[in-house]
Amino acid sequence: MTYPVVPTDPGVTRQVLAENPDLMVVVFRFQDGAEGKLHDHPHVQSTYVEAGRFIFVVGDTEHDLGPGDSVVIPSGVRHGRTCREAGTLIDSFTPRRDDFL
Repeated sequence: MTYPVVPTDPGVTRQVLAENPDLMVVVFRFQDGAEGKLHDHPHVQSTYVEAGRFIFVVGDTEHDLGPGDSVVIPSGVRHGRTCREAGTLIDSFTPRRDDFL
């Protein structure tokens, strides 16, 4: 199944790549300077930087991440990101983010 590309925040798109009730894989594409606003959710999230450069805030910690880097965001922890160089993130969520469907 192919899922649609959905605009989220300004300069950001999201596309579900695969999902089942226990796991979801999503690609996010960011233009330079775009932000993923601070938020939290009950899902555990793993993010892999496929391309680009990002500043991630996870709780009280800031991470400067580039291609090949990854971070795990625990359930309920406030987090967000700012894109410093246009790029692509591959996010996995457990359980599935039903709000993305």
